[in-house]
Amino acid sequence: MRHLLLATSALVAFASTPAFAEDADPLPEVVVTATRLPAIAARTPGARVIDSRAIEQRGAVFAADILADIPGLSVVRSGAFGGVASVRIRGATPGKTLVLVDGAPVNDAAEIGGAFDFSGFELGDVDRIEVLSGPQSSLWGSDAIGGVIAFTTRETDGVRAEAEGGSYGTLRGRLAAGVANDRYAIGAWVSRFDTDGISAADKANGNPEADGFENTTVGARARYALSPTATIDGTLRWSDSAADIDGFPAPTFRLADTFDTTASEQWSGTARLRITALGVDHQFSVSASDITRDTVSSFPSTFEADRQVYRWQADRAALYGSLTWAVGAEREETSGSLSSGLSDGLGTTSLFGVASLQANDRLTLTGALRWDDTDDFGAETTGRVSAALDLDGGFILSGAWGTGFKAPSISQSVCDFCFAPRPFPVLTPETADSVEIALGWASADGRLDGRATVYRLNVEDQISYVAGRYINIAETRSDGVELEGRAALGTVAGGALDLTLAYAWTDARDGTTDARLLRVPEQAASATLGWTGTRLSGALTVRSESDQDDSGGVREGFVTANLNAAWALTGQVSLTARIENLADETYQQVLGYGEPGRSAYVGIRLRY
Repeated sequence: MRHLLLATSALVAFASTPAFAEDADPLPEVVVTATRLPAIAARTPGARVIDSRAIEQRGAVFAADILADIPGLSVVRSGAFGGVASVRIRGATPGKTLVLVDGAPVNDAAEIGGAFDFSGFELGDVDRIEVLSGPQSSLWGSDAIGGVIAFTTRETDGVRAEAEGGSYGTLRGRLAAGVANDRYAIGAWVSRFDTDGISAADKANGNPEADGFENTTVGARARYALSPTATIDGTLRWSDSAADIDGFPAPTFRLADTFDTTASEQWSGTARLRITALGVDHQFSVSASDITRDTVSSFPSTFEADRQVYRWQADRAALYGSLTWAVGAEREETSGSLSSGLSDGLGTTSLFGVASLQANDRLTLTGALRWDDTDDFGAETTGRVSAALDLDGGFILSGAWGTGFKAPSISQSVCDFCFAPRPFPVLTPETADSVEIALGWASADGRLDGRATVYRLNVEDQISYVAGRYINIAETRSDGVELEGRAALGTVAGGALDLTLAYAWTDARDGTTDARLLRVPEQAASATLGWTGTRLSGALTVRSESDQDDSGGVREGFVTANLNAAWALTGQVSLTARIENLADETYQQVLGYGEPGRSAYVGIRLRY
């Protein structure tokens, strides 16, 4: 951490140099839409957006490559290529992060806690990533205690192609084509990633076998305006991954090279009708996702899960000049087959409402309320209120209080992997409450902005696996500070220079024992210095995490750096290059699992 703080201080000092404060373009105002009502991110506590420009600037291939740069998010990855990758928001367990793709929930209903595996989530078709930290059950129901990560795919107008190769026998390609205009849009894309990889078990501990990974993603998106007041649109996304993994062989039962493999296949899709009637905008949508996971090992397993969501939402903007509101209803049905061969299903019927009031020129008030009636675990009502106040000097003071809940997963409800004598305990939903306060600032010329957030997140009746069964026993508490900032630094050597900074301090603890929660670093930070010229563009990203408690010990902290660059040969063709782990740091994200050393990749990109 000390090295990163020194590097960050140097970048900040560099950003403060007056010579770089001229001819800078103002930073764009960022709008978040996962709040159901479009909202300005700077006035929405816990809201962040990663757009396609940032994804391309940093050379991110998979979602796990960039999500860790959001303050308060920690990526837990068991193996560099294809290892299970999950996300914790503000210390909450991975199953408490709801993941949406074009509005479709894609969490794995057959996973023990209902978490989503980001390892094969490729970003070639993603236009923006929105993150809402803190309980969002009042907007999205169960699974959103920690927060929401929403991916939106892009409409393609023309042809986009990319090919890349490099270290560890890695080959990657993308191809997208489509037509988009005001009346209609139709497009499709395909991407492929293939690598020989490295050993999933840390090579430094005597595990030389390389574990390969391959992923194919195919998608399509379409939109058609039936009339000036009615539009239909839909998306479909299919992903197939296969990875070599390592296990825990006898007699030591320690992580080591094995011939274990895992394969997963997932598709998700959404179809939606938007229509305006009686001055109100209506959305009728059907979304679905399906996951199959197969593991070949000493303990082979097959998991299948599917989910359908039927949703209606009505909204109206600027009613009486100051009030915006949305109401809606949902029905969600999930089912899953588990390791034991057991299968079960869960269903929830929901009603929700959200409203935002511009009380005066300075004050904005927002409230949300949701009622979820589960088929098996009763009904829960959750709410969230927030406010944003514009102060003098470009400051914005905002805050939020909210509640959340998470129904037991299918695995927990049927007690998969349980060996304790029956009857098993009757489980109840986990609940949460959170409060946060943020102070933001933006310069008058729009070149600088930043925000500091403090929060507390409490989770009660957390479901834990104890003595061969699942029980409601645990209580957790997370206190944290999140700092973030952006700066348009000006023109250097004919190119625009920009800086993005993020830092998080997270104190996540067991409410009963006061022990730190596993796999949540107390400190994490990142700094990205980008440069965009007429032909050459690039970005240097430095990221660090402090020590963290892990299963079986402490994983040491680390500092890594990645460099990404592109050279435009013409207006349509660019050469690309990136170097990961620039300083060849030896580190682990999860104790016992290795990460690649310095690696380099070169490619070509076409935009037509």
